[in-house]
Amino acid sequence: MTDRSLTAAAGRGLTFWRRSIQARVVASTLLLSAAVVGVVGWFLLQQTRDGLLEQRVAAVVAESNNETTEARARLAAAPGTDIDTSAQQRDLIDPIIQRGDTRGFSVVLFGPVGSGAQIDDGGAYSTPNLDTSSVPASLQRHFSEPAGTAWTYTEIRTESDEGGPPRSVPGVVVGSQVVLPADGATYTLYYLFPLTAEQETLALVSRALLTAAVLLLLLVAGLTWLVTRQVVTPIRLARRVAERLASGQLQERLRVSGEDDLARLATSFNQMATSLQRQIRQLEELSRVQRRFVSDVSHELRTPLTTVRMAGDVLHDARREFDPVTARAAELLQTELDRFETLLADLLEISRFDAGAAVLETDDVNLVDVVHRVVDLTRPLAEQRGTDVVVLTPDHPCLAEADVRRVERIVRNLVSNAIDHAESGDVVIHVAGDDHAAAIAVRDYGVGLAPGESALVFNRFWRADPSRARSSGGTGLGLSISLEDTHLHGGWLQAWGRPGEGAQFRLTLPRRAGGTLRQSPLPLAPEDAGVKVR
Repeated sequence: MTDRSLTAAAGRGLTFWRRSIQARVVASTLLLSAAVVGVVGWFLLQQTRDGLLEQRVAAVVAESNNETTEARARLAAAPGTDIDTSAQQRDLIDPIIQRGDTRGFSVVLFGPVGSGAQIDDGGAYSTPNLDTSSVPASLQRHFSEPAGTAWTYTEIRTESDEGGPPRSVPGVVVGSQVVLPADGATYTLYYLFPLTAEQETLALVSRALLTAAVLLLLLVAGLTWLVTRQVVTPIRLARRVAERLASGQLQERLRVSGEDDLARLATSFNQMATSLQRQIRQLEELSRVQRRFVSDVSHELRTPLTTVRMAGDVLHDARREFDPVTARAAELLQTELDRFETLLADLLEISRFDAGAAVLETDDVNLVDVVHRVVDLTRPLAEQRGTDVVVLTPDHPCLAEADVRRVERIVRNLVSNAIDHAESGDVVIHVAGDDHAAAIAVRDYGVGLAPGESALVFNRFWRADPSRARSSGGTGLGLSISLEDTHLHGGWLQAWGRPGEGAQFRLTLPRRAGGTLRQSPLPLAPEDAGVKVR
């Protein structure tokens, strides 16, 4: 496998571990169970080993004492005229070697005590093929002078009859001393008993414990998986139902079976879902009534507004024949009628957005031409406010598939809003595009936006300063409608601002209808602000 596939597999495993409660519970239970089984198994093995060794040591010491007692008896029965030490040693050791061959132990006769010699130096009688270095030096030092019976553990090494490598097995060596009548000196008998049977027994017990531990861990894992599955499965069902509820399928419910805690949880969940469904339907009905009310009122007001408009036009056309106060009232009436008509149009447009009835009529739109048309339309307002509108465009068209009427409305709202808040300063409009998106940024150097207001500015009827007059005759719905128009195109409409440094609004549209935006050709924060936000 390649490094990339290994990394992907590790990532999938880590994701599964994070998301699966069942896997974490089973793994944790297995780890704890393995630790407990390991400690208990180690303790049992130690106890078994100690018991086997204690029993074996007691048996070999008793057997060694019997052999030594018998050897002493034979030496005591030897004639006093026998002064051949070597022959007497051979007569002493040969019967023991023969019995050792049948009983499974070896023997070494070495002495006399006090000579300062070591077994490895030679002169010892022993079982054939036995490596006399199997007798530990510590035990030899113990019997360098007359002493009682002693034993210790050792490694019994023997030579192979067929010239193969030497064999080594664990064992117990027991030492006892006898006195030879031939020279009156003390000699030491070393009995070497192998622990092969105990080693095999311990290996058998170890295999049995290991097998039992594996089976126990598998049983624990299976039981843990079954138990956690009984708990996790209802939770997973609840998660799926909750996801369906979140996606709008408000009729989804959990199946209730039994009377345990999980059943009561499912009942409570269903009650909560029913309550939420009822409240959401009430809110939907209320919203529908509100939208219908706004739409009906807007339509119903158009007829009397048309009549009032006709009367207002007559009065406005004849204002020069009136006295100054009446003429001014006719002008104010005409201005407010214009604003009222705009407000009704905006309310109708908002009601269409709320009802989901707004549709796009897309065509290839050059944003450079749109900006110039909007600037020409808003020039009287800019001159009235003493504001210069500067347009910075590339030397090539910036095309996007869009609804030209809605795009012009967005740009007109942004430019009018910038002029309204420019405080007689300049308004700069940037246009740019790339292979994936086209953007327009409208920058003013007016009062700016306080922290947090860049998100609130698109709310309906929101104003940063309620006491501030709208010189452009806005209705408070322009930016909200612009945001809905932008979303209808799958684009972005974002705001940046700082108190006293002005604000910038950026419109970003995909080059192709239905395309996905990843970044904008223009920064959200203007370059003169020293902050770059893509």
